[in-house]
Amino acid sequence: MIVRDYMTSDVVHVEIPGNRDDVLKILKRTGISGVPVIKSKKIVGIITRKDLLRKPEETQLGLLMTAKPITIDPDTDMVEAARLLVKKRIRRLPVVENNKLLGLLSVADVIHALATVKCREEIKDTYVSKSFALWEETPLPVVGRVMEISGVDAIPILDADNTLMGIISERDLIRSSSIEDSVGVSDFSNGTDDDEWTWESIRDNHTISFGISKVQLPNRPVKLAMVKNVVAVPQNAEVSECALKMKRSRVDQLPVVNGDKKLVGMLYDRELIRAFCREES
Repeated sequence: MIVRDYMTSDVVHVEIPGNRDDVLKILKRTGISGVPVIKSKKIVGIITRKDLLRKPEETQLGLLMTAKPITIDPDTDMVEAARLLVKKRIRRLPVVENNKLLGLLSVADVIHALATVKCREEIKDTYVSKSFALWEETPLPVVGRVMEISGVDAIPILDADNTLMGIISERDLIRSSSIEDSVGVSDFSNGTDDDEWTWESIRDNHTISFGISKVQLPNRPVKLAMVKNVVAVPQNAEVSECALKMKRSRVDQLPVVNGDKKLVGMLYDRELIRAFCREES
């Protein structure tokens, strides 16, 4: 099993110089989590949903992107690639040959491979992460801030009866976001005590107006943006079974429930791919 056989070959990318708004449109339209940045036909960075949400006022691709991303050869063994994703805590590896971008290997691609290896290990003891949930009336800007502080990619949503009602992910936040333009004002006054009608006062007291463009989340409850048809798995589900559900549902995470259908944790794809390394070692 080598990278070439599982990577995504038709890679959407952006080029420097470029526009942040174009990146946002791509992420909204495709649902992907990040795009490579190309300059002079060579990859120079990666821009992700996290970058846009963490730096909402930044417009320059060069300042938004993660520069000099780790790359991988197309003939690299998939187990080695999975271990690299786990070790570096990243979600994608540009696949490069002769300095040319051939494709992209993502965590989702490794999940697709894991779905085929018939790993029957149960998830409950090793791969389930303790989680927290938010109330369905929580405003989206608060959800975005909580997601940024916690570092999670998705959060389960409960109603007032503690029933699992949905999941909100970075993908959903990006789809709900918009570009907001406003005007800021900087005061360059030197604080002179001269009479306001003197030339010195007029010269030393002035302001400069400038445009601000930022990624904005609407102030509405999370229940209006979350995914409601939640695919959940029991604690005794098998690794490959979960990988197959992630692949078919095109999700990065699965809520884990007990026999009473109550939420007990989350299964994230980044944790599940560790099983691929164990299965093939």
